[in-house]
Amino acid sequence: MGKIRNKALKFLFCFFSGIICGAILGSTIISVLVSYRMDQFYEKIALLENTIADKNEKLDKLEKSVNKSNFVIKDIKVILNFDGDEFDKIEVQKAIKEKYNSLIGKEVKDIDSDILIEVLDKRILRINDDDYQLNVTKIVLTQVLTVWVDILKIQ
Repeated sequence: MGKIRNKALKFLFCFFSGIICGAILGSTIISVLVSYRMDQFYEKIALLENTIADKNEKLDKLEKSVNKSNFVIKDIKVILNFDGDEFDKIEVQKAIKEKYNSLIGKEVKDIDSDILIEVLDKRILRINDDDYQLNVTKIVLTQVLTVWVDILKIQ
């Protein structure tokens, strides 16, 4: 009788430990999958918020300059050469656009391109306790101000 009871206890112990291990493993896998999806959604939300802020700023500036028939800057396009985190890339792009947002709605002929380059060239930008140096490689000044920037992470 002692062996049967001993086998029953071993079976119950093995059964419940299997259930507990399965629950822990399952909850770990689910939390990893959910956190990955949440990170993707946070990145998408940050990008969309940045886009909305840019569009609102452009709309305000263009409404002010709608009476002018000359070429005015309508948009700012930043092309980054950066092999880093997507969140940092979005933040750098947002910071660069903030530097040039005052140009939206201004006439192209009144803007000096050398000054536009000097605004960003060799500037050090701090994002999330990381330092990045910006180097302007090319700039095109039309109705869409296009800036090509190389970004180096400073160690």
